[in-house]
Amino acid sequence: MRDQIIPVEREFGRYKTLAEEAMAQVDETVFQRITPGFDNSIAVLVWHISGNLKSRFTDFLTTDGEKPWRHRDEEFVARGVSRAELMAKWEDGWRVLLGTLAAMNDEDLSRPITIRQEAMPAHHALYRALAHVAYHVGQIVYLAKAARGDAWTFLTIPPGKSEEFNKRPKT
Repeated sequence: MRDQIIPVEREFGRYKTLAEEAMAQVDETVFQRITPGFDNSIAVLVWHISGNLKSRFTDFLTTDGEKPWRHRDEEFVARGVSRAELMAKWEDGWRVLLGTLAAMNDEDLSRPITIRQEAMPAHHALYRALAHVAYHVGQIVYLAKAARGDAWTFLTIPPGKSEEFNKRPKT
């Protein structure tokens, strides 16, 4: 049974799409741009999210989520990348996460896993990972929106359009 896993997959997918739609709105020169007061560029955030997802969700139910092959500090090195490189790195991490979730069932959610030698039920690790992804996706959206300025196309309900949105029937 996958009644509890499917909503988790959908929510991760929602954040994946949100970041992708934000990144699609900017020129690739923006990927390396650092906003004053903020140390991470879009490229750095993509490298970090990808590294985190690959480490946490490779052999998720059987090995510690902090893999010895992960070099977390290197994820935060400034880098210039093409759109193709950025998206390839992005997909590397998401492929591991989504493949792991697709193979899970609801019974797996209570199984014990470890992250950095801390034991927890698998569902706690999923909530933790979802919050982590959401946090960094918000940063990606912020950086992309700052770069686009008035040319930004809103990814959710635009300001002043809530009532109009709420009048639309849900299908």
